[in-house]
Amino acid sequence: MSKAKGTADKNLSNVVEALENEPVNSHHAQQLQQDKNDRRHQDSLNFDQPVDMKNQR
Repeated sequence: MSKAKGTADKNLSNVVEALENEPVNSHHAQQLQQDKNDRRHQDSLNFDQPVDMKNQR
C-alpha cells in the first residue's frame, strides 16, 4: 500500500482544523473544550494498557 506523496495525513489535518476553530461564545468554547477532553480521554483508553506480570500473553 503506498501513500500519496505531498499530502498531509488526513487524521492530522482534521485535528488541525478542529483546533483552528475560534469559539463564538462561552457555550461554543465549552463545547470545543469538551471535544478536546473527549479526544484525550479516548486516546488514553486506547493506549493505556496495564501490564499483568502474573498472566502475560
